[in-house]
Amino acid sequence: MRAVVLHEFGPAENLRYESLPDPVPGPGQVRIAVRAAGAHFVETVVRAGEAGDMAPPPPELPAVFGGEAAGVVDLVGAGVDADWVGRRVVTARSTPGGYAELTVADVSGVHPLPEGVSFEDAASMVVTGATTMGLLDIARLTPADVVLVTSAAGGVGRLVVQYAKALGATVVGAAGGPEKVRAVRELGADLAVDYNDSGWGSVVREHLGGRKVTAVLDGVGGEKAAAAFELIADGGRYVVIGWASQKAFEPGDDVLAGRGISYVNALLELLGRPEDGPGQQKQALEALARGELTPSHQTFPLAEAARAHAAMERRETTGKVLLIP
Repeated sequence: MRAVVLHEFGPAENLRYESLPDPVPGPGQVRIAVRAAGAHFVETVVRAGEAGDMAPPPPELPAVFGGEAAGVVDLVGAGVDADWVGRRVVTARSTPGGYAELTVADVSGVHPLPEGVSFEDAASMVVTGATTMGLLDIARLTPADVVLVTSAAGGVGRLVVQYAKALGATVVGAAGGPEKVRAVRELGADLAVDYNDSGWGSVVREHLGGRKVTAVLDGVGGEKAAAAFELIADGGRYVVIGWASQKAFEPGDDVLAGRGISYVNALLELLGRPEDGPGQQKQALEALARGELTPSHQTFPLAEAARAHAAMERRETTGKVLLIP
């Protein structure tokens, strides 16, 4: 099979498209002919050798990245019902990673695709959608909220905007650049702003009039997160759902206490609750099948995984990044 392999930590071009032996499913496993594989921004950090507290530990090299893989089961291991062969499935825990034409996974971690769900949408939702469901459970949004979502054009951000709007909340989506702002507006956000513009906070205040932001769901961190924090009403809440800038933002306890603002790093909370993952994956796929959440994705050929990583690092991608064998 063909796969994308990392032999040495470093820049995106270290990802090499090469031949590997076909994997063989072991007991309790299935092999999947991959049709779409998910790529994450955090994988660019790990690949570069810069993994820190907010990223998974680096893998042993050589490594094939990617856990999410959607495709068709073409072989089963011992103890697995042969009826799995030919099924359209998705998994979040493939081995080697999904950056390959073939991958294997424990059958216990494989989800049959609901009728009408595409491989691309399934790969977009199985982790990103499940993460979103978990983050939203922690955020506890209500129809009365005025919600500010940063990195609103990203994979999680887009789903959060859709969910909050469907709930009945007032939604402000902040993203970088005209194309991403346009995409957020098309999702139905009440206001979409470009947080690369220095005056974006004033635009939000003017649009809201006398109303205040009651909840920030921040997916970017850094200076933009600090600007978002200044828009929260006293007594509001600040929820970390990502860190696209690779820079943490955490207000001091005295500031939070003085304004009565609650702060929760929902992303870290989810990482500490891996047992919730399978249920949230099923929940996300069901929401997808019902049309309640619609992911957006940007595809790259598997052979161009290095280009996909470079685009993510330059913040040029919109929605979920997928690799297509």
